[in-house]
Amino acid sequence: MGNTVSAAEIAATQIVHPNLTASEPQKPHHHEHMKQYAQGEIPPECPMHQKAAPAKPTAAGECPVKHDNTDINPLNMMPPANQQPAPDQPFLLPTERQVSSIPKSIVNEGESAFWVYPSQQMFWNAMLRKGWRWKDEDIKEKDMDDIIKIHNANNEQAWQEVLKWEAMHASECCAPKLKSFGGKASNYSPRARIRQMMGYELPFDRHDWIVDRCGKDVRYVIDYYDGGAVDKNNRFALLDVRPAMDSLDNVWDRMKVAWYRWMYSNE
Repeated sequence: MGNTVSAAEIAATQIVHPNLTASEPQKPHHHEHMKQYAQGEIPPECPMHQKAAPAKPTAAGECPVKHDNTDINPLNMMPPANQQPAPDQPFLLPTERQVSSIPKSIVNEGESAFWVYPSQQMFWNAMLRKGWRWKDEDIKEKDMDDIIKIHNANNEQAWQEVLKWEAMHASECCAPKLKSFGGKASNYSPRARIRQMMGYELPFDRHDWIVDRCGKDVRYVIDYYDGGAVDKNNRFALLDVRPAMDSLDNVWDRMKVAWYRWMYSNE
C-alpha cells in the first residue's frame, strides 16, 4: 500500500549513511496530540475502539490492485504489481507481503478485506520507476527490509491519526474504511506553505486519503515531516493528519479540534 517513494529515499539515505541528517528547520516542528477529540466515549462495540492488530504476512500472490487493462489503479494511483526482479538488480528480494490493519472500502472477490502492503521487490521496482538508481547508493539487502518496515509503520500511524478524527463521528459510523489514496509529494498543502512562511520546513511528502465514513467520502490530507533518526518502532516521520477543508463538516471538525487543543494547552 502507498507510494511513499520519497519517504523511502530519505529512509534509505539515513539507513545507508547514518551520519547524514536532514537540514535543520528554522523552527522545530511540533506534532501535537489531543487528549481526546469528543466529549463522549467511543462505543465499546466500535471496531475503532479496539487496538489495531499487528500486520500479518500474506501470500505473495495476494494483491489489492485490480489487474485489468488499465495501467493505473484509481484506488491507489499505482500500476499493476510487479514482483519481477529488475534486470540489473544486485540481489534477490522477498516477494512476501503483509496485510495492514487498514480496512478497505471496496473489496473484490478473492481479496483481503484489508489493504496489503507492497513486498520488498515491489517497492524496489516502484523506486526505480520514480527515477531512483541503486548504483548511486551503497544499499544492502537489509536496507530494503528496513525501508519496508518504515513505510508500513508510517501508514499504520497515519490510519491511527485518521481514527482519532473519525472518533468524533462514532455515533454515525463505527467502522470507517479507507477507500482510496494517492501521493502528492510536490503539491504542497496551503497549511504547509503557511508554515513555511512562518519559518518551518516543508514536508517531504504528502498523501490524500479518501475515507469511507459508512457511505460518505471524507478526504484527509497527510503531510509527512522529517523527524530525524528512525526509532525502535521504525518511525522517523512526523505526521500532520487532518480532514481537508472541502466541506462544512470538515471545517467544523477542525474548528472543534482547534478549540479543544487551545483548552488543553491552557490547563
